[in-house]
Amino acid sequence: MKTLTLPSISEMDLTAVCAALGDPVRMKIVQCLARSGEKNCSGFEVEHISKSTLSHHIKILRESGLIQPRFQGKEHFYSLRKEDLDRRFPGMVEMLLNEPASKE
Repeated sequence: MKTLTLPSISEMDLTAVCAALGDPVRMKIVQCLARSGEKNCSGFEVEHISKSTLSHHIKILRESGLIQPRFQGKEHFYSLRKEDLDRRFPGMVEMLLNEPASKE
């Protein structure tokens, strides 16, 4: 099995985190994990994307340090690194959970 890289807290880079969050699909994945905790790939609330595209988004989120994997047999589960993000970038998780104000 291929070894996956995950940056330590001190290696988390704000530019990489912001770039990862700049895509609406990745933002939805992060918000889903922030609200509901650990999920496998089929549990994400994203529509109309292929498995390979979802894998690509997961890789970017993992390499930026936003999410971490857990393996159970053939299943891959992902969770948001809330505590690590709070230590490195205080207030970021709360900001991610805020929905944009509705336009009237």
